[in-house]
Amino acid sequence: MAATIANAKSRQGSTQRSSKGWMIACTMLVALVGAIALDTKVVVIGSAEDARQEAFNPDRFGQQNFPRIRDAVIAKAPDATDLAAGLKSDKKAAVKEYATMAGAFPVLPVKLSGVAGKGSSGIFPVLVEGLPEGTKVRVQTGPAINGTELRDIVGDIEFGQFKNQIEYQDAGAGINRAMAADILSDLDRGSLEGKSIEVIGAFKLINPKNWLVTPVSLEVKP
Repeated sequence: MAATIANAKSRQGSTQRSSKGWMIACTMLVALVGAIALDTKVVVIGSAEDARQEAFNPDRFGQQNFPRIRDAVIAKAPDATDLAAGLKSDKKAAVKEYATMAGAFPVLPVKLSGVAGKGSSGIFPVLVEGLPEGTKVRVQTGPAINGTELRDIVGDIEFGQFKNQIEYQDAGAGINRAMAADILSDLDRGSLEGKSIEVIGAFKLINPKNWLVTPVSLEVKP
């Protein structure tokens, strides 16, 4: 009889300990869930926060930014003859007036009219009257558009806005694709040679006598 009572008390003590252990575990679990909840940020789908957490999309970036880049270049672009004369007479002053610095080289807007020559890989030389002797002008028409002139010309798209160098480069490529889709998709490159064209665009000033222009506007004259 005494053994039975002792066994019952032992089982009761064990049950009480198990119950206390379960309550402690539950309390710790509740505290953990609460801590996670406090540290969790709820993002509403479609909100600005949601957009920022998405992976970088260079094409969307290009579509969003190309219109303002185009407008800025058109508003600022000097005539090619005036720009060439300024670069020849006082390069430093011309750069200060028109250019945006992109690393070691200035990027310049320009407006030009001329006759397209024979193209190669989508790049056409343009004979522009009134330029200093030896000055060569070429215009990119795609399909592939290279360079970061359109990204750099406005001066407010900077490396620090992006996660890494790859995103920064992709941003430039996205802007180029947006431009090409907007103004070059219907261009008949096969018949461009010999045609009069009007171009507004930007080029990196590496050699003052050799301009490779990336357009923001290109019109073929009838």
